[in-house]
Amino acid sequence: MKAKYIILLLLCICTTVAAQDNNNQQHHTGDSTDIFFRHLQLNELTVTGVTGDTKLKHATAPVSIVTPQMLRATASTNIIDAIAHQPGVSQLTTGGSISKPIIRGLGYNRVVVMSEGVRQEGQQWGDEHGVEVDGNSVGSVEILKGPASLMYGSDAMAGVVILHAQPTLAEGEMKANVSTEYQTNNGLFGYHLSVAGNQKGFVWDARWSQKLAHAYKNKYDGYVPGSQFREQAGRLMLGMNKSWGHSRLTGSVYHLTPGIVEGERDPETGELECATEDVKTYGKALPFQQVKHYKLVWDNSLNLSSGYLKAIIGYQQNRRQEFEESMDEYELFFKLHTLTYDLRYITNEWNGWKLSTGIGGMYQKSGNEGEEYLIPDYRLFDFGLYATATKTLGERWTLSGGLRYDHRRLHGDELIEDGDLRFTDFSRHFNGLTGSIGAVCNLNDHFNLRLNLARGFRTPNMSELASNGVHEGSIRYEIGDQQLKAEYSLQADLGLDFTSHYVSAQLALFANRIDNYIFTHRIAEEMEEGYLTYAYTQGDARLLGFEAGVDIHPVHSVHFSNTFSYVDAQLLHQSADTKYLPFTPAPHWSSELKWELFHHTHSTVSPHAMHEYRHAHPKSGVALNNLYIAASLDSYLKQTHIYRADDTESETPGYALLNLSAGTDIQFNGKKLAELYVTADNLLNKAYQNHLSRLKYTDENVVTGRRGIYNMGRNITFKVVVPITL
Repeated sequence: MKAKYIILLLLCICTTVAAQDNNNQQHHTGDSTDIFFRHLQLNELTVTGVTGDTKLKHATAPVSIVTPQMLRATASTNIIDAIAHQPGVSQLTTGGSISKPIIRGLGYNRVVVMSEGVRQEGQQWGDEHGVEVDGNSVGSVEILKGPASLMYGSDAMAGVVILHAQPTLAEGEMKANVSTEYQTNNGLFGYHLSVAGNQKGFVWDARWSQKLAHAYKNKYDGYVPGSQFREQAGRLMLGMNKSWGHSRLTGSVYHLTPGIVEGERDPETGELECATEDVKTYGKALPFQQVKHYKLVWDNSLNLSSGYLKAIIGYQQNRRQEFEESMDEYELFFKLHTLTYDLRYITNEWNGWKLSTGIGGMYQKSGNEGEEYLIPDYRLFDFGLYATATKTLGERWTLSGGLRYDHRRLHGDELIEDGDLRFTDFSRHFNGLTGSIGAVCNLNDHFNLRLNLARGFRTPNMSELASNGVHEGSIRYEIGDQQLKAEYSLQADLGLDFTSHYVSAQLALFANRIDNYIFTHRIAEEMEEGYLTYAYTQGDARLLGFEAGVDIHPVHSVHFSNTFSYVDAQLLHQSADTKYLPFTPAPHWSSELKWELFHHTHSTVSPHAMHEYRHAHPKSGVALNNLYIAASLDSYLKQTHIYRADDTESETPGYALLNLSAGTDIQFNGKKLAELYVTADNLLNKAYQNHLSRLKYTDENVVTGRRGIYNMGRNITFKVVVPITL
């Protein structure tokens, strides 16, 4: 808790000093480097995740932006891994390829992921089920923190991760792109090819990528069998951009073959047991999963005199298989079909008003085609009606709010297995009324004050309602409860943003009360030998926390940024052993010192002016541009707020990871030839376990007494991006 007060004190001191300093100076954006200039203009970016197209400085709910350059410069194994260092965002991991987003302590079906304009629907209720999206197809990311049921309906209780595709090119442009990367720890090799264009309004974008990785290693476990994976993905977009609007059809294919880390150890040596002699194999090794995700999205927008009408229809098929005993015969096979639709009308702004209204929903059909069962075959249908309004008062105040009504119906089918009733036939209906109201006050050119109050809504998923089987990802037998009620939340957000020449700072406080919070607890009855039995139940919960950040840039080319995230999540009216919500992220402090190297011909010439000069008078020969080097420290505090009953969780010691990175553009005669990035994560090869890693609870090493598997050790990533103008 001391760290919380330290960061708050630092934030107050920095903002106060900077405010006093700015009272004595004029605003000169030309004194900033190009990167810092873009940082100052961040508030002018348009975000889509709140109530339609809105400038970030007018958004009442907290939103984080991950830019294209940030994504390219980040070393990761999947798209969620790439954004997990954002304040308030964490990831629940299983091995190297599977990551699930956690926003302010909440995850699974409480976070909606949007991709290609539609909800990404796989089997997100499972621990070992990741997000089936190719990170190379993502241009930028918006992260909406807090209940977003108003725009996205049920499941958007914790927030929304919006994965934006690369924008279409301007008229007459054609470009290609080739990129590749290599990671030293797990031998990951990846490449990506793309070509896009816009000719007389006809637009296209074709992409293909592949990743191969063998098992990762750390200094305690050596190589971790089952952590290898293979990934292939393709995407094709065809469409028309015209004065009347646009119409685009996008198809994508995503195949992932991850190994399953079982964590079994030799009873004498304590070493991890491996099903194959070669722990560095890039091929399949039992057990493993085969995940295939297919998506087709038709995106239409029609410009009207008073606004625009947008319609998106999407179809997805998710096929998830588990192979345990044979390479050719699967034991578990989920096949999920999802049809989503969204129709909305958004007005142009008039007299400070901007209105939007719409209807959206989805239909799902899920079937079991394997020999093992966890959840029944089911069908789901839902729809939601909503309306939002935004009002600008003068140059300082922006008010926004809205209401939404949702209806969802689920039906689970009966299953009789070997003469015994495995699943009963049942139906459930849920109705939800949600809304939000908020305000932003732009106090002056430097300060923004935000306040938002939102009500969230989430229906139980089929796993929570009707599970009756072994969940391999959790290594336990799970039992659902058909009488579970819908979750409702009420969250208040208070934020303060400050930007100046020398200091930028943000503070976001939140308080969240959730009624009927659903979780699992252990029961004494053993349903299947070798597996502990857990049943779903619910109770009331409350979450309190904040994110704070300070970016100090005393000179043009140096940035010292710090962020701190903290969440305290508790179940109400519980004993000491069951007081805290399970799997709550540990407090996280991140610091980075970044030096952007620029060449000055004269000390009185500003870097921004030099940047303009170079564009007008490009140098001949080979040159470096946007060169930077950075050192960062990720510090995770000890997590003692755990769900102790039934050995559900264990405390996690604190640890710190040192990282180095560098990047540059290579130019020839003023034209960019390539982008180069080098990142060294966990430079000191620290052995650690993230509190949200599921591998933390595998077998104990009888020799060392350490339980579970540790995260990846030192990993150096080399990435090359080559843009081609056709």
